[in-house]
Parts: sequence; C-alpha cells; structure tokens
Amino acid sequence: MNYRLFGTSGLRVSELCLGTMTFGLEWGWGADKDESRKIFDTYADAGGNFVDTANRYTEGTSERWLGEFVKSDRHHFVVATKYTLRDQTGDPNRAGNHRKNMMRSVEESLRRLDTDFIDLFWVHAWDGMTPVDEVLRGLDDLVRSGKVHYIGISDTPAWVVSQANTMAELRGWTSFAGLQIEYSLLQRAPERDLLPMAKHFGMAVTPWGAIGGGALTGKYLKGEAGRVVEASARRSARANAIAAVVVEQAEKLGVPPVQLAINWTRQKYAGITAIPIVGARTAAQLQDSLGCLSFEIPEASMQALHAASAIELGFPHEFLASDNIRELIFGGQYQNIIR
Repeated sequence: MNYRLFGTSGLRVSELCLGTMTFGLEWGWGADKDESRKIFDTYADAGGNFVDTANRYTEGTSERWLGEFVKSDRHHFVVATKYTLRDQTGDPNRAGNHRKNMMRSVEESLRRLDTDFIDLFWVHAWDGMTPVDEVLRGLDDLVRSGKVHYIGISDTPAWVVSQANTMAELRGWTSFAGLQIEYSLLQRAPERDLLPMAKHFGMAVTPWGAIGGGALTGKYLKGEAGRVVEASARRSARANAIAAVVVEQAEKLGVPPVQLAINWTRQKYAGITAIPIVGARTAAQLQDSLGCLSFEIPEASMQALHAASAIELGFPHEFLASDNIRELIFGGQYQNIIR
C-alpha cells in the first residue's frame, strides 16, 4: 500500500479507504464483531491507514467497534466519520446540516469512537436548507477547537461545494479538502461537474459504490440473478451490458472483475487524487479487492470500458465542445492554443 496526499493538505492516506458500513448486524447484512475485526486487520496488515465510518452506520455500532480497533494505535489511523443523517426519528433537529445537529453529532461520534479527535469530518449529504456560511463556520470552529483536523463534503451539488470553498478562502475559514461521491462505471454523472470542480480546487475524491453494489463483479449475469428484477441503475439492461464488458476485460487481463472495477475509478479521471472506498462482509472479500493495487489497467481496456459506459455530458458541456462553437470562441485556432 502506498500513500497519497489528501487533496491540497499534507495528510497522508493510503491508496484505498476501508469503508465500515458492514461493521455490525443491525441492518441485516453486515459482519459480526469477530469478522469485522478480521476485515480491519486484513486492511491494516496491507498497510492501510484510512478508515471511513458515519454516525448512522449500523445504528452507531460501526463507530463503536472501529474505536476499539484503532485504540491501541490511534495516531496511526486516519479516522473519518460523518454527520447529517438522523440519529432519532421524529426530531427535526437531530438531523440536517445546521450547527445544533453538527455539534451534537460530533460529540456523540467522539464518545462512540472513544477518541479526543476526528481526523476527517464529512458533511454526509446536503440538506438544501442550512446556509452555507453556517455550515462552514461551525466546521471551522471544530477545527480550531482541535476536535476535527480536516473537513470534507459528500453527496452535494458541485455549485454548493464551489460556493463553500470560495467563501472559506475569502473569510479565512477551513475549506473542504475532500469530496465523497458515488462514482463507478455505472454512475459517471460526476464527470459533468463534480469531478472538474474537485480538480479545480485540488480536492481528494473518495468514490463510493465503485463496484456498483456488486453488479460490476458480474454476479447478476449468472443464472436467474441476471434478470432485471427491479427498477435500479444497478439491475438494468444497461448495467448488465457494462458488467459483461468488465468481465470480458478482466478475463483478458487475468484479474477478478472486482479489481478492474475499483481500478477504473482510480485511473479514469486525470488530475485528481481518487481514493476508492472499499467495503466487505468478509476478510476474504476485502483481500480480493486489495489485489487491485498490483496492476494498472492498460489503455486498450480503459477505452473498451469507456465505450461501454459512456454517458452524455449534456448542456453546456457538449455545446461548448462542439466544433462550431469552438470555431466561434477561438477563431478557428482551438487546436493551436497551448493550454
């Protein structure tokens, strides 16, 4: 495992981030404590130091177990957790991005993690109600207090993140160093605005869903499981067609499809630091995923995967990239301008 700088910060994190949504049985599909410990140890033994959780994961069990696992060497691990999602149904102030919920949530996460500080604190999702400056000022206060070291933002429109980081720079507040998004061969919408924005601000990107909920491993192509059984981007004719190409290219390269799908998110978008979040229900599954670190996808396979999963970027991207508009904007000299 090598390490990457987290965005424009000096924080060193491993090439893959361990997702711990599976730590706990409360949601009916996770791992028990013994298996969760094996998953954690498998990751740590491979050199991993970057672990991602959230206040909501398995009703708090994920944070509690993770706190136990890192306690003997707390300063070695980069622990990331999140706030926004509800801790209690029926109370509008125990959820959302506002300062009251932020401060309550961070204190409860610190207790569950049994730690004095959180290395990376994520806004989990944008609520569309809280003013941007309220969120930023609260997060800056947490950084200045020492309870949080770095901040990131997840599942939020690009224009909001752009507004936030510009405001933070102008006001001397802590800015978002990382962006967490769904990104995979099945979900390439971030290429429209989110990824160009992250590149502009020098933000690290931690894609979740890199294997499309398992669809890109090819498991839904086998037998009855290959049928479209629900209206989902992961269980559709398009998803099956993309998964078939992933399986085909993986066979050509002699690697498991899961490794190819993860590496695609690491290699696809030039100019950003992409650190995929990998999760597992067993240590064996995680060991399989970690194998992606042993190779790079050759250009021919990248082109095949690109062609199979291509999306329309839409307006204004395709409009501005058209030959006619470029001729008008650049006087017929677009290709001759060194950028």
